[in-house]
Formats: sequence, C-alpha cells, structure tokens
Amino acid sequence: MKKKAFISGPIQGMETGQSYRNVIHQICIRCGYEPVDPWQREKVIYRGTEPGWWTEVPVADFIRRDLEDIEKCDVLIAYLPRLSAGTCMELFYAKLKGKKTICICQIENPSPWIIVHSDIILKSIGELEGVLKRGF
Repeated sequence: MKKKAFISGPIQGMETGQSYRNVIHQICIRCGYEPVDPWQREKVIYRGTEPGWWTEVPVADFIRRDLEDIEKCDVLIAYLPRLSAGTCMELFYAKLKGKKTICICQIENPSPWIIVHSDIILKSIGELEGVLKRGF
C-alpha cells in the first residue's frame, strides 16, 4: 500500500497563494507518496467574498475532517513561509499521533514548538524531494 502524505500550510490570508500545494503534491507523487491535501476539499469555503463569510463555516466538522485525514497519513509535510495557527496545530497533532513530520520553515527563529514537533526542518521546498526519496 502506498504511503500517504498530508500537505499542511497556511490558507487564511493566503487564499490566492496556494500554488505551493501543487509543487508539494507533485514531489509526493514522484517519491511514491499519495498526497492528501485538505485544500482540495476546502477551497470552495475560502472564497471569502461576502462580509462575515467565516462565520458561516461549520468549524467543528471542518477541523474534524482535517484531523481524520492526518490520522490516515504516514507523514505530515508542513509548509510555513509565515506563522499559521492551523498549520502549527496540525503539526502538533501529527506528532502527538506518532506521525513523521517534515517542516519547510522559512520563518527566521521559529518557535521551539515548531522545532520540537518537526522530525526534519527544511529551508525550502526544493529540499523535500531528496528527503522523501532517502526516507527518514
């Protein structure tokens, strides 16, 4: 059975900047991982065009589905070009559940919480393929 990789990264405030997910998705496929990307399910929610749109999101179901996806995966790949509460929570949850974690962190002086919950910290997406091919 193919290993699964959960793709985590900031969405809120970056709704139109999600191209990093396609890059990580393709790297996962090349390295034999099945990518699991919550953005594919959630992008319709993040239209954000009408005032107060966020209050209409069923938050408990929204979070539950993401956590269930993490539980089904072997590795979580967290992309952190900037601080993201959701990405940090997913990173913490994955580690709590015994998953392998890779953090692509472009934050200068990341929080000890990010460091402790990351098995591997990379500076760029370009380093990800080598790590996945070597295994960890």
